[in-house]
Amino acid sequence: MFENFPFVNRAPTVAVIRLQGMISSGPRGPVSDQQLGAVIERAFRKGKPAAVALLINSPGGSPVQSSLIAARIRRLSEEKDIPVIAFVEDVAASGGYWLACAADEIIADESSIVGSIGVIAASFGAHVLLARQGVERRVHTAGQSKSMLDPFRPENPKDVAKLEALLGDIHAAFIDHVKARRGDRLNPAEPLFEGDVWLARRAKELGLIDDIGHITPVMRKRFGDKVRFRRYGVRRSLIQRIGASVLGDAIAGIEERAAYARFGL
Repeated sequence: MFENFPFVNRAPTVAVIRLQGMISSGPRGPVSDQQLGAVIERAFRKGKPAAVALLINSPGGSPVQSSLIAARIRRLSEEKDIPVIAFVEDVAASGGYWLACAADEIIADESSIVGSIGVIAASFGAHVLLARQGVERRVHTAGQSKSMLDPFRPENPKDVAKLEALLGDIHAAFIDHVKARRGDRLNPAEPLFEGDVWLARRAKELGLIDDIGHITPVMRKRFGDKVRFRRYGVRRSLIQRIGASVLGDAIAGIEERAAYARFGL
């Protein structure tokens, strides 16, 4: 009750934000700017935390949502003059590493998986199956690129070239973000931007992270044994808690498990 009195000697507080799961758009995405925007704002604006800690466990996802969340964190950090430290749990890969780079420091467990600085697009081709079944695909468009990469038609080399150009531009933005945030900490002699992943010790040698450790001992060492942790997360409605969207949640869960499985998790 005394935390609002200016002359009371209070223990320092660290605001903790968990960023866990696939990064995707919309209100149901576990990690999206729509879901987490208000949470991040509260973490920076409530009281005057000594630091904001990001607990990251994400295999990646939407580059746009990764950029939006990271930009929000940087803006608030600079406005409030509050340092941000990212703590990687199982994985901070692809978009998950994009989020980690929003922090001033990145700390990971020895077995954390870090990196995957690349961009991927996956689809399927079903035109042979349809032909065997005697099914004719009929598509009518206004605009010759409107049906680009239609999975029910043979792959068009021009469409592939366009897709690769788009992926290349997103990859370049990702690289620029990492270089801007990590600066001369990166090892210039190593190929860091080919989509590879590393465990924490090697990632530290490459300059992708700063240290190995865990949130509680690290924060106690910096701010004293009496440091307090104030945790922030998304408040789920009663309907969400009792599982009203069971099918959608199940599909999202399968997709997320597949994404984590790429890293043996």
